[in-house]
Amino acid sequence: ILVTLYPAGIFAYLNYRVPQTRRDIFQTLINGLQRLEYRGYDSAGVAVDGSGKDHTASISLYKKTGKVKALDEEIYKNNSIDFEAELDTHFGIAHTRWATHGEPSPLNSHPHRSDKNNEFVVIHNGIITNYKELKKYLVSKGYDFESDTDTEVIPKLIKYLYDNRENDYVSFSTLVERVIQQLEGAFALVFKSIHFPGEAVATRRGSPLLIGVRSQYELSTEQIPVQYNCSKSGSHHPYFSSTYTSPQTCSAHQDVCEHSNTTPILHVFVEHCIQKHLHQQGVGPLLGFRVILFLCSHGFIPSGNFKAFMQKEIFEQPESVVNTMRGRICFDSNTVILGGLSDHLKEIKRCRRLIVIGCGTSYHAGVATRQILEELTELPVMVELASDFLDRITPVFRDDVCFFISQSGETADTLMALRYCKQRGALTLGVTNTVGSSICRETDCGVHINAGPEVGVASTKVL
Repeated sequence: ILVTLYPAGIFAYLNYRVPQTRRDIFQTLINGLQRLEYRGYDSAGVAVDGSGKDHTASISLYKKTGKVKALDEEIYKNNSIDFEAELDTHFGIAHTRWATHGEPSPLNSHPHRSDKNNEFVVIHNGIITNYKELKKYLVSKGYDFESDTDTEVIPKLIKYLYDNRENDYVSFSTLVERVIQQLEGAFALVFKSIHFPGEAVATRRGSPLLIGVRSQYELSTEQIPVQYNCSKSGSHHPYFSSTYTSPQTCSAHQDVCEHSNTTPILHVFVEHCIQKHLHQQGVGPLLGFRVILFLCSHGFIPSGNFKAFMQKEIFEQPESVVNTMRGRICFDSNTVILGGLSDHLKEIKRCRRLIVIGCGTSYHAGVATRQILEELTELPVMVELASDFLDRITPVFRDDVCFFISQSGETADTLMALRYCKQRGALTLGVTNTVGSSICRETDCGVHINAGPEVGVASTKVL
């Protein structure tokens, strides 16, 4: 299982030598999207193997405007699908979209395709900042575009590279690596192709990506056939790519550490990773990767008796304040203990300036606390909007302490600001509500808010 969120939702499912009917495969993909559909998504789509005796010879796309439920209904209205056909091995991808490039429509919905034969299809979370230049080049080479999105350049580009390969054989992962060397921006991508049946390639730069593995076998993580490639592509940020090729046996590591504050993404895995094993793959600010293991609790986050999650979270504010302070305030000695900062207290005390960086509600939380921070520390406190902070190429020094505030821990501009500050030697401190998020992993130290999952778009109880 491959999954990512923020702002789009990606879900992919590979069953190897585990017979599943088409109905089960569709149900798994749709259920995965519905687990991710907790905000204002406007369209959805799936890509699966085509029908016929050789089901891997073609790829079928099903896309629909509206909620995931509308896509589900559309699929089951299709009389040409044999839902009872049993497939021993199959790889399907799915996507729920929050429109950024182009209006909500089936053509603008993911998965996007390389051509009318669907030779390559891709789902994408993130943004490709140089898509206009790539599109202009591909149009000059005779490739026709059918959507207004930035994503469509990706399947067109991989087909161009495949059609112009020097040798008869080139691996799927090699093609993807060549594609992402040409991409600028932040992304998590999953590829499927009729030329590489039973094989999935996923890659990320900036955007989060989770990989879950379920098996009846109990093996070490080294025995999972996943290839990790971490290198710089030109002047771009380092990327992480993984190739997941029809494994004979796979399992998750048994040393599982529990995090009670899981995000909606993690709940996607509950019904599939029955052994309660999760892998979260990520890259640091330079090179390398880490594997973080989670133990999920069962059940989806309910809205209860409230009309909306935002209303529910507003009423949870008193409880959230208590949970945030729990175990951190010693009333006998009138002291506050933040274990995540203990190893860096000397550096923090020696600093000459505090810089608080965030976006949206996180930025306003920084503005609200600036005065009390200055009064308590007697240090100058800057509060910066992450995008503006980067545009100005703000001077940052080694004796600065930079706070990065983000409910999700995945805010793109805040992450870029974090990497900017780390390159300049400043001490980085994360304030997030999501254990294991990118900001948690990449900062030197930090504090978890422990306010519980926040589903509403506007942060009302965390910040």
